[in-house]
Amino acid sequence: MFNDISPLWISLKTSLIATTITFFLGIIAAYWMLGYRGKWRSIIEGIFILPLILPPTVVGFLLLVLFGKYGILGQFLASFNINIVFTWYAAVITATVVAFPLMYKTALGAFEQIDANLIRAARTLGASEWTVFWRVSFPLAIPGIISGAMLAFARALGEFGATLMLAGNIPGQTQTIPMAIYFSVEGGSMQEAWGWALVIMGISLSGIVAVNYWQQSRGKRREARGKRQEESTTNYQLPITNYQLPIIESKLFVNIQKQLAEFDLNVTFSNDDRPLGLLGASGAGKSMILRCLAGIETPNAGKIELNGRVLFDSQRQINLPTRDRKIGFLFQNYALFPHLTIGQNIAFGLPKATPKKQVIQVVETQLASMQLHGCANRYPHQLSGGQQQRVALARALASQPEALLLDEPFSALDTHLRSQLEQQLISTLSNYQGVTLFVSHNLEEAYRVCQNLLVMEKGTAIASGSKHDIFERPQTYSVAQLTGCKNFSRAEIAVNGMVKATDWGVDLQVTESISKQLKYVGIRAHQIIFTTESNRENTFPCFLAQTSETPHRMTVYLKLYQQPNHSSDYHLQAEVFKEKWEMLKGRSFPWYIRLDPMRLILMT
Repeated sequence: MFNDISPLWISLKTSLIATTITFFLGIIAAYWMLGYRGKWRSIIEGIFILPLILPPTVVGFLLLVLFGKYGILGQFLASFNINIVFTWYAAVITATVVAFPLMYKTALGAFEQIDANLIRAARTLGASEWTVFWRVSFPLAIPGIISGAMLAFARALGEFGATLMLAGNIPGQTQTIPMAIYFSVEGGSMQEAWGWALVIMGISLSGIVAVNYWQQSRGKRREARGKRQEESTTNYQLPITNYQLPIIESKLFVNIQKQLAEFDLNVTFSNDDRPLGLLGASGAGKSMILRCLAGIETPNAGKIELNGRVLFDSQRQINLPTRDRKIGFLFQNYALFPHLTIGQNIAFGLPKATPKKQVIQVVETQLASMQLHGCANRYPHQLSGGQQQRVALARALASQPEALLLDEPFSALDTHLRSQLEQQLISTLSNYQGVTLFVSHNLEEAYRVCQNLLVMEKGTAIASGSKHDIFERPQTYSVAQLTGCKNFSRAEIAVNGMVKATDWGVDLQVTESISKQLKYVGIRAHQIIFTTESNRENTFPCFLAQTSETPHRMTVYLKLYQQPNHSSDYHLQAEVFKEKWEMLKGRSFPWYIRLDPMRLILMT
């Protein structure tokens, strides 16, 4: 069928060399473009993709102009007695140029698919940019990169127009399979053309099938390896060692400003080794504070200092990279490296020079402390959500951070699991000697975990102090609302040291001193007292407007003095346990409620 099989070897040689070159160039270009946000990005990307959209003959013409006798590179190479045109080197160059866009775009897509929190997590664990690439980005992108390399090889193997322009059709030197097909057809040898067509289709199809098989078998091998290792460690009790974090005098100072899309973040606070809860509605700027502390985001101005080390100072132009800040970060989605085992995840942040025995000791200690015996050789996808959360916490603590940042760590968990892990976290933090910041919009969660609170609203701290003070005596309407108070009325100072609740239509006795800036009075729903003693102070008749039921409590909506006109016509809402409700609901109206003077909240 074939009089000369040199087109096969020339095609394979040029395609493999071109694929090897585009493999490295494509990865380098893609990884660089991933982080480049300059004004020339669109132009650079257009240049990279141009060979993919231009006709091959145009690409060949441009290369001929560049490498030809009077071209810039052609003249330069001629000074060294090197000629490119009409040689197999030219075939390699054209194959590289036309295959590069496929490799570049596929690699870029693979890198872009990686969860950005995985990269951030690696940096917070002290990894250099090279380590981040080699241990996180490249392994996670390798399936896409291999697919891109296969596409690049197939494109290089099938290149015709540009190769004909620059390398020509010299049998035994530059004639590739596509050229052999073209000139066989032109010469009337259809049988030979069919033969070469089947060869090139067979090579391309074999490559694609091999890549698909590799990707499928890779996943199956990992799954099987994890199951075998799980079985081999089921009955193995990990030793509990005396390894623990060093005790340090923890002190954090933050004074930062950052322009955001909807408001400006402007906050100043300090903290010691007691957990500080950042409480506020979603979008208040809580998570942005953590990101600025970790170096993930850069404030526009201000200063961040941790244990005497300046992490950021806009005036002195200091901005330590994330890897040097010694800050552990627990992300909302945990950001566990999916291609590494649990043990490898926990050990990721340990210094490279750490002896292997010490690495094993640290991993085993963290696993034991988190009640994850036998999980060291499993992969993240083989664990439950609660187990993944504990692994992420263990990984953050294993690197011995001076500060631990927890960004809504329970948001992805169900109620039962959240309660269990909350107790685990409280226990863990009680032994942690560093600074802890805990972000949450769940007020009960923040109250249980933290001793002190910083309440945020639209980028500004509107309250700070002990959780007892903030919950019991909020100073403003916004703080009271964020801490769960549901009953408010506009207020005025009345005679005889009383407060007039204008929206409720009552005068109230209070024990708290009355400020001249008084604007609101409030009381929490669970602190409203149902009574039969109608003559006591702050006791008023009421009627039921509607009810709302939860598994353990009833919320009753009440209107003072008169019957409501409709279900939304009410002044106050009170919460009672269902046992109390069973006794209450049978009473005749009006009911009587008492607003305890010691429980009334006066706000500005």
